[in-house]
Amino acid sequence: MLTKHLNGAAAFAELAAEWDELASQGITDTPFQTCAYQEAWWQHLQPPEADLHTVTARTEDGRLAAIGCFYIVEGVLHFNGCVEETDYLDLIVRAEEAEAGWTAVFQQLLQPDFPHWHTARLCNIPATSPTRRLLPQLAQANGLDCQEELAEVCPIIALPATFDAYLDLLDSKQRREVQRKLRRAAGADAQLIIVGPDDDLPQAVDDFLALLQRSTFEKRDWLTDGRRAVFHQVAQSAMAAGTLQLMFIEVNNQKAAALFNFDYRDRIWVYNSGLDPEAFGALSLGVVLTAKAIEHAIENGRADFDFLRGNETYKYRFGAQDTEIFRLTLTRPADNPQ
Repeated sequence: MLTKHLNGAAAFAELAAEWDELASQGITDTPFQTCAYQEAWWQHLQPPEADLHTVTARTEDGRLAAIGCFYIVEGVLHFNGCVEETDYLDLIVRAEEAEAGWTAVFQQLLQPDFPHWHTARLCNIPATSPTRRLLPQLAQANGLDCQEELAEVCPIIALPATFDAYLDLLDSKQRREVQRKLRRAAGADAQLIIVGPDDDLPQAVDDFLALLQRSTFEKRDWLTDGRRAVFHQVAQSAMAAGTLQLMFIEVNNQKAAALFNFDYRDRIWVYNSGLDPEAFGALSLGVVLTAKAIEHAIENGRADFDFLRGNETYKYRFGAQDTEIFRLTLTRPADNPQ
């Protein structure tokens, strides 16, 4: 394969016409591999003093076969997007070309004229990715140490055909709780609102962010200006692509709970949530909205409901089962720095 090193954010524009076609066929095909998400993350959340380096691999006839989008900071190489905001990361490459693609990209990373790095810390690689097999092999063949560790879990619900069948999967106590809270919310005329293309999206994102900020002290402190900008930019691109699912529960014309999801590849990806704990607290609207989102996903034929990273207890109460993501750390020997 023929490799090319693209330095800086211009890579997104240069590859825009080809990026998403490859990403949609990739070994890890999630909303986080899209060109729009990758560009938004870099534009607003790049670490201080970091440099962006994108490596492409093409077949002899010029077809794009692999994209490795990385940044380097203080001699450590990371996937672009690593780590907090981006739940799944990987080389962008088709399964049948994963070995050839990784080999070509890895050799480019080791070239003498590639910017110096002594450690590669590659986060949030799904358990099923061939990267977990291929990178240790490449590291060993090139004299690098490679260590793998469990990074986090991503609890997922495999959705059945009907909402009643879903409720039957829950333990009896949780099933009764969900049904009771749904009935109580219906009695209070709680309305499910799904933002559409004709709605005021910037205002809807601001409404979501206001609820996110009210949810907990941790979320309030987490929501920096850069993350606000990412939500707005990603919402615009996902709406244009038809993959945004921004949902609210509203009571008496007041938005009290929200979910910022992606509806992508027959799966709902629950990116973040917001809740005003002081508004209609007795109605448990966070639970109600999650249950409504699951019901909506089932009614629309989605296969999975992915809560993304984190082992919060509520995810398991809704019947989610853990999947795993891993971190691979590659270290170059001190006597072979570059």
